[in-house]
Amino acid sequence: MDTQRWLRSAPSLRKAMPILSYPGVQLIGENVNSLVRSGALQAKCMRAVAQRWDALACVSLMDLSVEAEAFGSPVRFSHDEVPTVTAAIIAEGDDPDALAVPAVGAARTGEYISTIANAKQLIDKPIFAGSIGPFSLAGRLLDFSEIMVLCYDEPELVHGVLAKAAAFLIDYNRALRDAGADGLIMAEPAAGLLSPALNAEFSTPYVRQIIQAVQNDNFAVIYHNCGNTIPLIESILSNGADAYHFGNAIDLSEMLKQIPAHYPVFGNVDPAGQLRNGTPESVRASTLAVLEKCAKHENFIISSGCDIPPAAPVENIDAFFQAVEEFYGR
Repeated sequence: MDTQRWLRSAPSLRKAMPILSYPGVQLIGENVNSLVRSGALQAKCMRAVAQRWDALACVSLMDLSVEAEAFGSPVRFSHDEVPTVTAAIIAEGDDPDALAVPAVGAARTGEYISTIANAKQLIDKPIFAGSIGPFSLAGRLLDFSEIMVLCYDEPELVHGVLAKAAAFLIDYNRALRDAGADGLIMAEPAAGLLSPALNAEFSTPYVRQIIQAVQNDNFAVIYHNCGNTIPLIESILSNGADAYHFGNAIDLSEMLKQIPAHYPVFGNVDPAGQLRNGTPESVRASTLAVLEKCAKHENFIISSGCDIPPAAPVENIDAFFQAVEEFYGR
C-alpha cells in the first residue's frame, strides 16, 4: 500500500491510533515474558488487539531493549513488565571501533521480524513495526547518565557508538520493512533529555540517516519522542519523518501550532497515569480534554502519549476508544 498517502489522509478518518500492543496479553492469556520471546505470540496478541479495538492501524511491541540486547546488553525480563536493559557495555575511554555491529536476527530481533510477517497474514489493516532511535540505543549501550556527560567530555566516543547504532538500525528496519511492515514508529525518547544544540548534533543527523535509508512510498516513518520536545521542534522537524508522535510531557496543542499541517501529529493521553492507573471515567475525561484542545488542527490524530503498559485495564482502553467515538460523533 502507499503508506505515505494513507498517513496523510489518516487524520480525516477521525479514529484513534494509540501505541497499543502489550495489553493484548490479557486478551490471549499470556504474560509479557513469553510474549517478548515469540514472534508468533506477538502476532497473535496484535490480532487480538485489532479485533477488540478499532484503531487506525496495528502497532507491534515497543520493546526498547531488543536492539541493545542484540549488541550484547544484559536485559531483565518479567512476567508483567516490559524488558529493560540493566547495564552498559561501553565505558568512557573505550574504542567504539571495537563495538561489533550485530547481524540482523541476533538475539530476539529475529522474533520481532517474524512478528511482522505473521501479523501481515492475520490482520487486515496497516501494520507499523516498532524500533528504537539511535540516541536512545546509544544511551542503553553507554548508560544514560554517562552519555549525557560524554556528549561534552568525549563526543567522539558518542558519535562512534551512534554510527554503529545507526548502521544496525538501518539493516534492522529494512528487515522489518521487507517482512511486510507498512511503516515504522521510531522511539527516540532519550533525545528529549538533550538541549536543542545537543539534539541537533547527537540525534537528528542519525535519525535522518536511518529514515532516508528505509523510507519509501510504501513504508512511512513516524518519529516518537515522549520527552520535553517543544524546545527541540526545529531540529526534530528536520529529521525527515512522515509524521510525529509526542508524549504527555508537553501541551500538544502548543506543539501543533509549530508543525506544518501536512505532517500528521499523534498524541497524547497519559499512558501510565490514566490508561494504566486511571478509571474509565478519568480516561474518558482525559481523552476528551486532549480532543477538545487538539482536534481543531486538521493534522491531529488522537493517541496515547507513549506505549500503553501491559497491565492497563481493558475497561480503561475501552473508555479511551468510546470517548473518541463520542467526540467525533457529536
